[in-house]
Amino acid sequence: MYLSVIIPAFNEARLILQCLDSVSESLAANQRPGFKSEVIVVDNNSTDTTAELAKKAGARVVFEPINQIGRARNAGAASASGDWLLFVDADSLLNPDMIADILKMIDSGQYAGCGSAMRMPDSPWWGTVILKIWTAVSFTFNWASGALVVCRADAFRDVGGFNLDLYAADEIDLSRSLKKWGRKRGLKFTILKRFPLVTSARKLQLYSGREMACQFFLVLLSPCKSLQNKKKLPVWYDGRR
Repeated sequence: MYLSVIIPAFNEARLILQCLDSVSESLAANQRPGFKSEVIVVDNNSTDTTAELAKKAGARVVFEPINQIGRARNAGAASASGDWLLFVDADSLLNPDMIADILKMIDSGQYAGCGSAMRMPDSPWWGTVILKIWTAVSFTFNWASGALVVCRADAFRDVGGFNLDLYAADEIDLSRSLKKWGRKRGLKFTILKRFPLVTSARKLQLYSGREMACQFFLVLLSPCKSLQNKKKLPVWYDGRR
């Protein structure tokens, strides 16, 4: 088994080392004969020291000049050598138990991929409510959060990777495509629940409840126009860190 861990990163100098440390610790705790891995950080046109820090930490860094999360993930996948791809956001932390569950999922030979439940420490109360709602949706429809998506590399390439027409929610689109790909081959797509991914609540701290509500209702009322226009997605693309 060869696992490629791909981390898209735009101006993540504050958090990238914590993420990389969690990746290294999780992979080291699950080493076994025949298991290979690589770590790729995609510098998505950062203006800080993200790339330099990642290189010093031992990650391979590739550059994607166009600031778009799906494009950054695709760039990482294009340079990956693994037969399985693990995409994790730079403000998230893996844990050894989660990686152990992912490896069991892969070993079973029954899955095209998976996502994960999430835990968001220090979230405001309304953020906790939003996360609970998303968790229910994710479990019901087997939709992965963009914070963590794992899939077979051949499945990823066959479905065309992340949809570059979308500037957000492209992980939902990919989940649907992977499920469809898997059904044709007797494979499943699942959401792992036992050991949630720890992800940052910074967006809920950087943006007011009113700003988050405005963003939510804009996407809800006009999903196609908003998800395909970066200017209509300030919570993702205004650069606030």
